[in-house]
Amino acid sequence: MTQEPKRINHLGIAVKTLEEGLAVWRDGLGLKVEKLVDMPEKGLRIAFLPCGETMIELLAPLGENSEIQAFLDKRGGGIHHVCLEVADVAAATAQASAHGMQLLGKGATIGAEGLPVRFAHPKSTAGALVEWLEKPGA
Repeated sequence: MTQEPKRINHLGIAVKTLEEGLAVWRDGLGLKVEKLVDMPEKGLRIAFLPCGETMIELLAPLGENSEIQAFLDKRGGGIHHVCLEVADVAAATAQASAHGMQLLGKGATIGAEGLPVRFAHPKSTAGALVEWLEKPGA
């Protein structure tokens, strides 16, 4: 059965500091911060800012061992990933894998929203890091 994404859940944007990102997205563009989440196990500090039905997810390093530090070192910040909302992460990623996409990790993990997520490597997705997020009712 084909797993069709229901919508873009969020755009992940890597920033050097949350203060820097919030100065742009909150102060300059007028978006409101819905919540802040620290994920020390991934070295991330995250701000969620709704924009219509889509979230802007600002990702800042929380310490030296951050999952996004290499991205920041190489690119200095910017769009990190696009997150697609699906009903079943396992089915959606199996479908993607069957079409040649290189999945990261050994399976879904729990993301900042407390829901299952999985990523595909940008080398196999025409240059974009893709995240699937399993959302009940999607």
